[in-house]
Amino acid sequence: MSSSSTVFISLVFKESTLGHLDNILAMAFLAILAVQALAQSPGKDFEKQRRQMVSAQLRSRGIDDTRVLNAMTKVPRHLFVPSSIRDLAYQDSALPIDHNQTISQPYIVALMSQLLSVKPGDKVLEIGTGSGYQAAVLAEMGVEVFTIEIVSELGLQAEKLLGELGYKSVRVKIGDGYLGWPENASFDGIIVTCAPTEIPEPLEKQLAEGGRMVIPVGESGFQELLLLTKQEGRIIRQKTIDVRFVPMVDEKGETY
Repeated sequence: MSSSSTVFISLVFKESTLGHLDNILAMAFLAILAVQALAQSPGKDFEKQRRQMVSAQLRSRGIDDTRVLNAMTKVPRHLFVPSSIRDLAYQDSALPIDHNQTISQPYIVALMSQLLSVKPGDKVLEIGTGSGYQAAVLAEMGVEVFTIEIVSELGLQAEKLLGELGYKSVRVKIGDGYLGWPENASFDGIIVTCAPTEIPEPLEKQLAEGGRMVIPVGESGFQELLLLTKQEGRIIRQKTIDVRFVPMVDEKGETY
């Protein structure tokens, strides 16, 4: 609560001459201001934390795509994590979400978004909706997002939140991401936020000519984050960094 609000409330109590009713009204006014302060202060703190996140965690590590930086400054990451750990939302780390899944470290989200090198109006397929945060970042970049989540409760929860936040360019499907979304192919970009041991062939086929796929590949534990580019029908591989993602699984929970 601001100091000016505190002074005003003090004056209300000191100058009231109308008895008990005025005191009740003053107390009610105090309660309203307190509620407003609690509602507004965290939002301002989170905005500040987002700006600090972009500066300290992203720009300093070489993220220079303006659209990525702007998107991650705007998307309220704290709304995509469980309320019990909301204060940790802008830390430099991955965080647990429901159903033993995770929301990726901010730097990894930014790096994958930058590697994708998409432009407004492009179609992007995301495998592993999770909390919906990566989809929201892509949507802020002006991309049409088709995202698939195999855990139905998680996918529906993300779809609801994305809708409430106004991300109308995101379409959510509950299903096996290994198979992709063939009825909406081809895609200018494919981003995979779970790790198979090999690159899924259906995803290679659904990548448009000249398109890019960013995908972690490897056994459970640590994987290689690969950038794949389709050139004249061929897939060109490029390793970027070592990462750690949850495994890609089928509907029975078996890893790919």
